[in-house]
Amino acid sequence: MSLAPPPERSVAPSPATGISLSVGAVAAALIVASVAARAAIAGRGYLAFDDFPLISMAEESGAVPDYLFTLFNNHLMPAGQLVTWLTHQAGGFSYAPYLTLLVLGQAVLGIAFYRLLCLMLEPGWSLLVPLTVFLFSPLTLEASSWWAVGINMIPMQLAMVLAVGAQVKYIRTRQPRHLVTLALSVLLGLAFFEKAILSVALVFLMTLCLYTRGGPIRSLITTVTRWWQSWAVLTFVAGTFLLFYLSRSTSSLRKPASVDEVTTFLTQMFGHTLLPGLVGGPWAWLGAGDGAPITAPSVIARWVGVGVVLAFVAFTVWLRGAAAGRAWLLVLLYAALVAGLLGATRLGSVFSGVAGAVPRYLADVVVVAAIATGAALCGLRRDDTETAPAAPRWTALTRSALAPRLLVGGLAALVLSTAFTAVRFGDQWAIKQGRDYLATARADLTAAPAGTVFMDQPVPEGVVGPLSAPYNKQSQFFAPMKDGPVFVTQSRNLSVFDEAGHVRPAWVTGVAAEPGPQPGCGYRIAGSPVQVTLASSVIDYWHVVRIAYLSDRDTAATLRLGDGSLVPFDVHEGLNAMFLLADGGGDSLELKVSDPAAGVCTDEIVVGNVVPAPAG
Repeated sequence: MSLAPPPERSVAPSPATGISLSVGAVAAALIVASVAARAAIAGRGYLAFDDFPLISMAEESGAVPDYLFTLFNNHLMPAGQLVTWLTHQAGGFSYAPYLTLLVLGQAVLGIAFYRLLCLMLEPGWSLLVPLTVFLFSPLTLEASSWWAVGINMIPMQLAMVLAVGAQVKYIRTRQPRHLVTLALSVLLGLAFFEKAILSVALVFLMTLCLYTRGGPIRSLITTVTRWWQSWAVLTFVAGTFLLFYLSRSTSSLRKPASVDEVTTFLTQMFGHTLLPGLVGGPWAWLGAGDGAPITAPSVIARWVGVGVVLAFVAFTVWLRGAAAGRAWLLVLLYAALVAGLLGATRLGSVFSGVAGAVPRYLADVVVVAAIATGAALCGLRRDDTETAPAAPRWTALTRSALAPRLLVGGLAALVLSTAFTAVRFGDQWAIKQGRDYLATARADLTAAPAGTVFMDQPVPEGVVGPLSAPYNKQSQFFAPMKDGPVFVTQSRNLSVFDEAGHVRPAWVTGVAAEPGPQPGCGYRIAGSPVQVTLASSVIDYWHVVRIAYLSDRDTAATLRLGDGSLVPFDVHEGLNAMFLLADGGGDSLELKVSDPAAGVCTDEIVVGNVVPAPAG
């Protein structure tokens, strides 16, 4: 795919053509640098949190419609599921295939965005400003590092870029083929992420703000009536998708707990994340476990970010007047739309306190902000009929010796600012409990003796959280691993993974049985059922029971916890222990052996959870 802008109609060389080729060369270098930097940062980390459930789902399913259209965390992402399935077949738990796709996606996205700038804007060196804003924004580092984010967000961003380009071409030519491209672009995004439906709103707002003139009413009427074919196509696509999505999803709408909660969210979103992020911030991050960090700029840094953005907005309005103002209105309207969507789905939940500080929620706003930066600074191409002629101040500035200094200085400052932020992001992203847990478990399993077995337990919350149940269970987590652990519901010799992933002998901690009535034996179990009293009640659920016993022969036995299911198990001659998975609850359990002549004594019974055995 060529980076050079569309060729001029004249075949004779001109200074403008030479400048365009030079700008294209620098743009290519910027894209390569951005992709390389993002690959280096992402490569320091590993798969995280939601990545493991996505891979577990791919492991247990074939590439069939039931799997592809199953919602993941209420997200409809059939193409994302398919790509994950294909990547898992190629690499399993290896991060390299996932990282390669993220890097390739960033490269394609960077090229597509530069081509959009060439399509929309007046040619010149100033094109590098919006390109740099887009390529190096720290707000999109999650999308190029974290698979579960990137598989949603990169296609959505690409769909936004392609849809805007298709609409611009349709505005210029009125050729129906561009309407087809417009519809396909939106469908591309929707196949990966339902939030891509906002690309429909972006196309409308972009047309309204950038390709009409006059007051709000006149602009709105012009937008609706002049390009009604676009809105007919997009309404059909969006309406059909929404009917399908809403028929399968559950409502994510929530109610904010208070006005303060809304105020905090908006302050975080704009003051902590978006505005500092557009000028290379936030410069400081707060770790969020294995996931990507959230923004944590200092008070001074926040005001610096806000001040720089406002100064740049004022500068472009001084240069281009109302045309620049309309470009910034586009960002404001789209950001308000995103804020409303986030507020309606994140506030009132356990995540509301940091919702505005999560960069991935604003990754799509970066696309809009970069487009608006170009429109405000460079101006739209003059062959667009609704575009005003070049502003006199802009013409004078571009002809002055000050322009190159401003351009080079501004770009250098932006790149240095983003580099500082990106390195600190990488420091946080490199901390991966899931990677270390998996590597330790794999090494210990390789060294474990044959016959090592486990009972299914949740992995540490820092690896996969309980909200991802049942995919936070070890059986699901390790399922993609070749020669992974074997899980059982009962065993004489049970092992367990500790918090670090080491294989340890198992123990049970919980509620113990009361001492038995027979001295030297405790509870004697023969042919009749024996009731064993627990020290306290246990809830009606699944529990692990450890029974230490002494038997004079081999026989069979059963256990029932409260009113739960009967659990059969084998009794072996001599001093032994047995771990059993049982459902039920209450303050007692029942034991029975099948051989009436057998003599089985036990005075050590514990009902609870499997844990590593005490050292020594």
